[in-house]
Amino acid sequence: MSTTPNAVISAWSERKGPLILTTVDTNGTPNSIYATCTKMLDDGSIVVADNYFKKTQENILAGSKGSILFITNDGKAYQVKGKIEYIKEGPIFDDMKSWNPAKHPGHAAAVLRVEEAYSGAEKLS
Repeated sequence: MSTTPNAVISAWSERKGPLILTTVDTNGTPNSIYATCTKMLDDGSIVVADNYFKKTQENILAGSKGSILFITNDGKAYQVKGKIEYIKEGPIFDDMKSWNPAKHPGHAAAVLRVEEAYSGAEKLS
């Protein structure tokens, strides 16, 4: 279950540009990607369409937790951290296919379930 604070949910509608999704491999080496095909679910979890993941997919399937960093139009940064699910079928996958641009493959939906949230150095949850 996601525990996304209201401040993050509100900021999500004011985000600017791509977000950054970071995972780590089994050796602890981080991997970050820019992602533009994203959506926040009603529970505050964040979906990132797997259009061209390789290392990210490997890290998620190996059990990596992740973080998502985004910035708002007024320049305020927000970061959420939590477990990531890699979903290849079902309602969340089907929903991702409905908003992911047709020019992208949408192999799966990576869903970050928020466990911690920050705005800059301030811990929100």
